[in-house]
This record gives sequence, structure tokens and C-alpha cells, in this order.
Amino acid sequence: MKTIYLSIFCLISLHSMTNAQTAPKANPKPKELSIHGDTRVDNYYYLNDRENPEVIDYLKAENAYLDQVLAPVKTLREKLFEEMKGRIKQQDQSVPYKEGAYYYQTNFVQGGEYPIYVRKKGSLTAPEEVMFDCNQLAKGHSYYNLGGYEVSDNDELAIFCEDTVSRRLYTLKVKNLKTGQIYPETIPNVEAGDFAWAADNKTLFYVKKDVKTLLGYQVYRHTLGTDPKKDILVYEEKDNQFYMGLYRMKSKKYVAIVSDHNGVTTEYRLLDASKPMSEFAVFYPRERGHEYDIQHYGNKFYVRTNYKAENYRLMEVTEGDQAKRASWKEVIPHRADVFLQNMDVFANHLVLGERKEGLTKIRVINQKNKEDKYLEFGEPAYVAGMSFNPEFDTNILRYSYASLTTPGSTFDYNMDTKEKTLLKQQEVLGGFNKDNYVSERVYATVRDGVKVPISLVYRKGTKKDGSAPLLQYAYGSYGSNTEPGFGSGRLSLLDRGFIYAIAHIRGGQEMGRKWYEDGKMLKKKNTFNDFVDCSKFLIENKYTSPDKLFALGGSAGGLLMGAVVNQAPELYRGVVAAVPFVDVVTTMLDETIPLTTGEWEEWGNPQNKPYYEYMKSYSPYDNVTKQAYPNMLVTTGLHDSQVQYWEPAKWVAKLRTMKTDNNQLLLHTNMEAGHGGASGRFEALKEVALEYAFMLNLLGVQQ
Repeated sequence: MKTIYLSIFCLISLHSMTNAQTAPKANPKPKELSIHGDTRVDNYYYLNDRENPEVIDYLKAENAYLDQVLAPVKTLREKLFEEMKGRIKQQDQSVPYKEGAYYYQTNFVQGGEYPIYVRKKGSLTAPEEVMFDCNQLAKGHSYYNLGGYEVSDNDELAIFCEDTVSRRLYTLKVKNLKTGQIYPETIPNVEAGDFAWAADNKTLFYVKKDVKTLLGYQVYRHTLGTDPKKDILVYEEKDNQFYMGLYRMKSKKYVAIVSDHNGVTTEYRLLDASKPMSEFAVFYPRERGHEYDIQHYGNKFYVRTNYKAENYRLMEVTEGDQAKRASWKEVIPHRADVFLQNMDVFANHLVLGERKEGLTKIRVINQKNKEDKYLEFGEPAYVAGMSFNPEFDTNILRYSYASLTTPGSTFDYNMDTKEKTLLKQQEVLGGFNKDNYVSERVYATVRDGVKVPISLVYRKGTKKDGSAPLLQYAYGSYGSNTEPGFGSGRLSLLDRGFIYAIAHIRGGQEMGRKWYEDGKMLKKKNTFNDFVDCSKFLIENKYTSPDKLFALGGSAGGLLMGAVVNQAPELYRGVVAAVPFVDVVTTMLDETIPLTTGEWEEWGNPQNKPYYEYMKSYSPYDNVTKQAYPNMLVTTGLHDSQVQYWEPAKWVAKLRTMKTDNNQLLLHTNMEAGHGGASGRFEALKEVALEYAFMLNLLGVQQ
């Protein structure tokens, strides 16, 4: 594919086109916000009222402006959408897995936006039973999401939940899989997927959400056939800094409640699933700084813990003795260079997910002879991990693998014979050949001497002389790892000469727990500095140049984009900030905003002055200044529950009054969706097509 060049003609025409449009402007209505003797003036605070017609009119005006500015690439947007859609095998199915007496599978049909969940009894040749056809369930809704399901022990009933607004407030229902009947009781405002059956096939537990904060905070017990209004509250989390989850453990013996204080503290409560009317008992009481997770195995528990082990170690304890930490015995010690990420337990094997030098490793340990083996993968940048393995008494491990050039693949690994079998590789239509692409892993030495890994992929023949356009992506928060996996939509950029780069910056956990700790709270600026310094590295090493470099980040990665354009706007031709968390101080001070209190351990609580001052020093909205900014596309969803729509809306409004350039500044609000964008496997591609068309337009590519 030829490298893309931007002609003088295109520069002139784009400049003229931008000036020909009149950007909407939100009316300033100053509001003073004071704390710690400091006063900030917010001219656009009022945009947080989605019931105000003036606010809705402004968002619609911004959408109309975007359509006008990007009119020259309307056809390209449609072409990109069809191109990406054309790579997806529409009639497809997942690899089946066995749980109990049934094989379960997910199907997609030609033209279908949503999955169809099916099962077969006893064998894969048995008649197919449709449990949930989400294409049918979605009819009449502009948004639809099935938030998971759980089948009862007798295989007859299924708990499931639905969201038709994209506010992540789900409604729980129960379906009889034998008759197709949906039971009359419905339970609103529950947490997706956080529900479990007891062993009696009639009692279930679920997590209720606070409709204002959107935090799951209560666990209820429901008996099938009774009025949900009479459900019994069995646990309430009083500390609103904790997130809560609920599930049935793999051994099926216990129902577990997990309270997690966002990277600081964990506490489990267990209930014998055969005694649903009994009380949940604490596994090990919460201690600040102690995080752990557990797996039940026979008469003991495996405990992955960070107690005196920053990168975690593995312990075991006899059932009933868990409250006495002196009874915990070490199985895998702490290692300074290896992060113990997760685990799974089988009858004769223990499987560990480890991370070393930024890459995932799968380690299989024989429970009887203690022999261990690491699976081999053989590419410079990849992602591998344990898949869903619900069966306990098996010697087969199912795992997934992908790389920047290898589509998602599902394997079965025989833990006794060491043989692996490829069950399925994601089929990419349209003539894709992985041999046409090259991946690399390089390290950028950033300003404080730390080496930050960068994963890259590009089409063979792409010149590394500074002439190639490059899209740099990162997230860098919550200890979330940005994996170098495959994306078929990305081919639309690679085939047009782009290099795609993932910067594995601090704030994630790619290089171990310290990598996360050094990118949060009062060290958060390391995240932003790492990204900027990775950009400089890519420019200095001729992967790209400032007039061809683009940046992309979403949510907390959108905060990253906001901080980066304030710090080093001259490095980027264009920036896409998707659902960006940019009004950090105001949001973190407002406990009524969904999820705020649970975020304090990530960003700090600005009610404490040191955190307020540090946060204010980088908050993108508070640091917009009179300077030239890159071309920018900002996206949001009106019903976003994670980052409220008004944050990006306010940011764009302020940028319009402050920036000194004539570059594009575009805001797109999906008036029907939330944080994850449009539902449906094809509709979501339209948002990707918008982002790509925005970038390509800046390079003069309009066809």
C-alpha cells in the first residue's frame, strides 16, 4: 500500500472548509466553585442538566456542525463502515463449552446485530435449544444489552438481565428453559452478571444498585415465585468506596460476595450454596492494603494475596482455618520480576496467569507431582489468557491467544500430554493475510529513565523514514492492561499506510504492580509524561512525524488525551478523545455523581488539599489555556453512566473560547447510547468509521 502524503492543495482546501463553517458556542453562565480557599469559575457547569432543552439543543448543534465539517468524507465514512463490516463473518458461532449436561454456544446470523445463546444436551449433534435470541429481544429498542445469564443446577432455569437504555441499570428476570416461560417477577436496577443460584434451583441472590451513584451496594435473596418486594436483604456494603460483586464459585459449593476497594482492599463473604437461608460468613476480614482472591479446591482454598508481596504470591489454607493467617501456607512465592495475575483450579492441575516484561504467560502445574510447564507463543507482542473453564474434573485447559497480526484464536491444551489443539481462529474476510503485516516491540526511555514498552504493527513495506501516519493508543489507569491483540477494523488504517502503536504506559499493570502504583494518585502525571515521551521516541526514530502523528484514548484514556494536548499540543496532527474523563476536580468533589466515591483510591480525594492541588494541576478542563491545539474529535453518549456527557461537552465549549488556532474541534454525542457507545456488533463500527474518517480527512484522504 502506498504511503499517504498530504498535498499543499489539501492543506488549503481543509483550511478553507473549516473556516467556512460556524462552530456552535455554548452560552457562558459563570458558577463559582470554592474549596480550600481556592475558587474556580466554571462557565459551563449548567450543561450537566440533560433535562434542559438548551443543553440538548447545544449537543444537537454540535452534531450538526460535525456533519458539516466532515461532509467531504461522508462517503468515506460509509465506505470504512462497509469495509470493516465486510471483514466480519456474519454467520458465525463460538467454540462450544461444556458445563454440566449441556454444551453452550453463541451464534450470530447473517445481518444480525446481536448474539443468539444456544445449548445442546449431551453432545454437539443433539438438537439445538435457543435460550436467548437477542435480535428478537432487542426489537423496539434503540439500545439493547443482555448483561449475562446463569443456569440453575438442574439445567432448567436461567437468571438473565437486560439494559435498554445504556445506563447500566439492568432488569433481572428468570426464564424456564424447558417451557420458554419468563416468570412474572422482574427486579429493576441490578448489577449485570452479579447473580447466582443456590443449589436448590429456586433461591437466587443478586446485587442491587443505587440509582444515583450506580454503585452496587446491597445483596438480596429471592425465592422463585414470590413477590420481589419481599426479597430479603442479606448484605449491605456501608462504605461507598467499595465496588461489589457476586458469583457462584467454580466448585459450586459456595456463593461469594466480593467487596473491592479499588486496588486497596478486598473482602470475601461465603455462603454454602446448599444452605441458602444461612448467613454469609467473612472469609478473611478487610485490611487496608490487603488484596486477595480465592479459589475453592477440595477441602482447601487457594489464595492469591499481596500480603507482604507487591506482585502477589499464592497461598493455600484448609477450609475453616482461613481467618487465621498463620495457617496460610505458601505455594508460589513472591517474585520481583513476575506479576501473579490470576489462577484457575482443576481436579489435577493448577493454572496460573503470570506477567513478565509486559507479556502474559500461562503456567500449568500438575497437582500430583508438582511438575510445571509454560505454554509457548513465539511472537514479540501478543496476548494470551485462560478462557472460560467451568468444568472441574478435566485435564483440558481452554485458552485464548491473539497478537497484533494473528486473529483471536481458541485452543484446547491437554495438561497431561502437553498437546494443544487449535479449535478456532477468528475468520477475517476480504483477503486478509497475516503475512502482509509486521509487529514489533520496542522500548522508549522516558524522562525519569524508565523504559516504557511500545507494541507496533504495520503493513510490510511501510517506510520508517518519518513519512508514515501513525496512530498511538493508550489507556494507563486502574491497573488495566492494554494488550497487543488483534483488531480487524484496524486493517482499514494499516492498509492505508498507517502504523498502529500501543504505548504500555504507567497506570496499567503490564510491568507489574509497581507499574500501576507509579501511575495513580500523586504519581498520575507519570502516565501523561510517558505517553508524550513515547510520542517523541516514535518521532525521533522515524516511525512518524508531528504532522502525521495521531493519538487516541477513551474514558480514563480520554483524560490522558486531555492532559497530553495541554502539555504537548505541537506533537500531534489530530487527537480522538472518546468519552473523556476531563473535568476531574469537579467530578471527584461531587459524591452524587455515579461512581465518584469508588474512584478516590485511583485519583485521590480532592476534599484533602494535597490531592485537590495535584488534581487541579493536571485536570484537562481546568488547564485549558490560550494556545494552539491539535485537530480534535471528542465523542460522548447522552446516557453515559461512567463519564457523564457534560464533561466532554464542557471541555469542548471551553476549548472553543480559548484555543488560538483554526484547527478542527468536533464534538459528537450519541443521543441514544452510553459509555460503551452503540449496541450491536455492526452499529458500533460506525463510531470507529467516524474516528478513522476524521483522521484520514486531515491527511487529505476523502475517498
